[in-house]
Amino acid sequence: MNPVLSIAQKELKDGLRNRWIVAITLIFALLAIGISWFGAAASGVIGFTSIPNTIISLASLAVFLIPLISLLLAYDAIVGEDEDGTLLLLLTYPLTKGQLLIGKLLGHASILGISTTIGFGAAAIIISIFASNVDLVGLYKAFGLFIVSATLLGVCFVAIAYIISGLVTEKSKAAGMALISWFMFVLVFDLALLGILVATEGKFNAELFPYLLLLNPTDVFRLINLVGFDAVGTGLITIAADVNFSIYTLLLALVGWVLVPIGIAYGVFIKRKL
Repeated sequence: MNPVLSIAQKELKDGLRNRWIVAITLIFALLAIGISWFGAAASGVIGFTSIPNTIISLASLAVFLIPLISLLLAYDAIVGEDEDGTLLLLLTYPLTKGQLLIGKLLGHASILGISTTIGFGAAAIIISIFASNVDLVGLYKAFGLFIVSATLLGVCFVAIAYIISGLVTEKSKAAGMALISWFMFVLVFDLALLGILVATEGKFNAELFPYLLLLNPTDVFRLINLVGFDAVGTGLITIAADVNFSIYTLLLALVGWVLVPIGIAYGVFIKRKL
């Protein structure tokens, strides 16, 4: 068997054995079903309201959850193998560091892909069965795009976790840096941009500002799931309302957020002393 596929298969089996897939799938399913049926409970409405409201609400919560899960899934991918003594053993086989890294990426991407498809897909199926007057084509299209973008977002942070795992020598340090990275991307980045707006009294380059959102994969993810809906979200996302980002542009940006970190992770891994 191809060595890359062998490593991917190993990671997938580890995910099944450690119940990562089961846990993540259940979390996503409960989140999706809960938001779909109880998202408007605060306004006195129980049950499915609309596709845009459901997707926007899911994206607003998933943007916090998916990066954290992905970082925790992969933060010890390299340093963990090194501490356990299996990294050196793996590299004694006819296997390059690049093949090992790509194999791990495919394995972790499979775990996230299976979990998001089953978890969020279950909500789409339940809505189509029990909700009345639902545009099934629009429902499956919206959830399909959400699942694809959610998986890509997760893989972005898996690649970032590899950078962290290749830089440190202890799993505890990797875990700490993973949490700091989550905090920076999910919270600090948007707060910093808002701070710039406040400090400049809104006079910051209005044409450039929306493109700064592309520098954060979490903002790209939210933008992907707002395109085509009348609602444009809240906070910084409203700034991008007047910029005609296409779905393909945003998906390409998210793919870039996978390729660049995995390239950096490879460079770090190559230089790592065993």
